[in-house]
Amino acid sequence: MSDLLPYYVGAHVSASGGVHNAPQNAHAIGANAFALFTKNQRRWVAKPLDLEVISDFKQRCAELNFKPEQVLPHDSYLINLGHPEPDALQKSRDAFLDEMQRCEQLGLVYLNFHPGSHLRKVSETDCLATIAESLNWAISQTESVIAVIENTAGQGSNLGYSFEQLAEIISQVEDKSRVGVCIDTCHMFAAGYDIRTQESCAEVFEQFEQIVGFEYLKGMHLNDSKGGLDSRLDRHHSLGQGEIGLEVFRFIMQDDRFRGIPLVLETIDETIWADEIQLLRQFSLGE
Repeated sequence: MSDLLPYYVGAHVSASGGVHNAPQNAHAIGANAFALFTKNQRRWVAKPLDLEVISDFKQRCAELNFKPEQVLPHDSYLINLGHPEPDALQKSRDAFLDEMQRCEQLGLVYLNFHPGSHLRKVSETDCLATIAESLNWAISQTESVIAVIENTAGQGSNLGYSFEQLAEIISQVEDKSRVGVCIDTCHMFAAGYDIRTQESCAEVFEQFEQIVGFEYLKGMHLNDSKGGLDSRLDRHHSLGQGEIGLEVFRFIMQDDRFRGIPLVLETIDETIWADEIQLLRQFSLGE
């Protein structure tokens, strides 16, 4: 047992006032993992990271024992790497590259992103190919950050809601060492994967292993769901208060395949994040 990596559990914390504040915000809720935005997620352009802020971020991570693999940055919600229109696609690619470079400046190893939408203007196949092309373009201009594809709920024209779509993107990425996956439990459930029982969890994650592969799993978002199974609604809820229930979170925290990656809460009530983190840790102890 001593050779196993820990469970890294945390939440998507505020970086208000600068990214250097995020590690302390995570530490304050008892987290040993966290997610953050490295810039305003609802704006295309942000000023470059200040050298002092970069230094402070690295120092605080070191002081509070957050290694790079325990941090899962998220890119801007505006970015669509599968955009069917050339000018808008390039705008998204430029913004994504900037996000990748910010992660490298901060010494981080992951960048979590929503894959993209076809906007009902091109086929799903063409859009998935465009997403992969976007990743190849950004990866070729950066050194080490892994682009981590988040599964979606399948709302609107968003792709990445099925394991097959995630695998199709990965298959077209030239450097497989620079691509990974983040599974959001709310999105998974809303997209039609039933994870309400231990048995169904075992079946669903076996599908994931067969179609995508656990070697690509670099992080998770642990969220209950306000919407029902296959609702295609991206509406998070607090653990145990939505349509999924607690069994999937017990399953994850008692399965060694989920050790050593950021397990990040994006639940709706941040005032109980510390309690939810403790609940997850209790599950890992078999409680």
